[in-house]
Amino acid sequence: MDALLTRCLAARRARLPAETTCFRWIDGELPGVTVDCFADVAVLSFYRDVGDDEASTLGAALLKHGGVRAVYVKHRPREARRVANEKPDELAPVTPIAGVPVDTLEVLELGVRFVIRPANGLSVGLYLDARDARAFVQAEARGRRVLNLFAYTCGFGVAARRGGAARAANVDASRKVLDWGEENLRVNGFPVDRYDFIAGDAFDWLARFAKKGETFELVVLDPPGFATTKASRFSAGRDYHQLVAAAAPVVARGGLVLAMCNVEAMTPTAFEAQVQRGLGARKHRLVRHFGASDVDFAQPSALKCAVYELG
Repeated sequence: MDALLTRCLAARRARLPAETTCFRWIDGELPGVTVDCFADVAVLSFYRDVGDDEASTLGAALLKHGGVRAVYVKHRPREARRVANEKPDELAPVTPIAGVPVDTLEVLELGVRFVIRPANGLSVGLYLDARDARAFVQAEARGRRVLNLFAYTCGFGVAARRGGAARAANVDASRKVLDWGEENLRVNGFPVDRYDFIAGDAFDWLARFAKKGETFELVVLDPPGFATTKASRFSAGRDYHQLVAAAAPVVARGGLVLAMCNVEAMTPTAFEAQVQRGLGARKHRLVRHFGASDVDFAQPSALKCAVYELG
C-alpha cells in the first residue's frame, strides 16, 4: 500500500494545473476509498463499512507518505444523507484520525483561493470534481451577469468574479454557507455585496427573477442529488428537467446554461434527456459537455456537465 500511495501522489502532482494545491489523491486505486488533498491536509472518505483498525492504519500511512499534517476521515455510506443530521460526529469526526487538528486553511485552485474547514461535517468547502467547470465559468464570465444556483460556498461565483463578471449572484438555502462564500470572495481581494448572496429556495428565486424580467448571460445549475426546503423537495434524478425549465426564462438570448449533475445512477444520456426536456421549445445548441478532470479522477466520472447556448 505504501508504494501505491507514493506512486499515486507523485502522478497526480506531476499533472496538476499551475497554482493548484487541492486535488484527489486516491480515486479507485483502493476499494471503497477516496482521498482528497487540500494543501497539507488529507480527507479520507470511506464508501463502505470499515473497522477502526483499518481506518487508523490507512490514516497513518497517508500521514507518513503524503507530507500532510492532518488526516480527517469521512464515512459516506449510502444512507449517509439520512443519518448525517442525526449522527454527524460518527460520520465525520471533528478530530483528525492522524496528525494535528486544523481548524481552517486556504487552498489554491488555478490561482483562486478557497477557505477549507476539514472538520466541517462531510463537506469541507470545495468539491474538487468541479474544477474544470469552475475554470469554464472563469473563462466565460467576462462582462456577463452570472447566476449561481445551489451555490454552497460560492465557488462558481468567486470564479466568475475572477473572470471579470459584471455581476455574480449566488443563491443557496443556507445562510451559513453563503457567509462562507463571502469569506471566499474576500480572500481573493474582492469587496462583498450581500445583495448577491441570497438565502432562499432556488425555484422561488428563479420565479422572482422571471417575474421581474431579470436575466443573466450565464446560469450555473449545480444542485445536490436531493434537496429539501420548507417550500420544496428536489430529486435530481426525477426533477432536473423542472429546474432547467424554471431557469430558462432568466437566461438572456445568447446566454449560457451550465447544467451539472453528480448523481452516479443517472447516466449521461438520461441527464442530457432531462436537460433537453427542460429546455423544451426554447431554441438552444449544445456548446460542450465534460466531467471531472482525468488528472485526478477515475474515468468516466460521476460528474456530468453540459453547456447550452440559448437563443
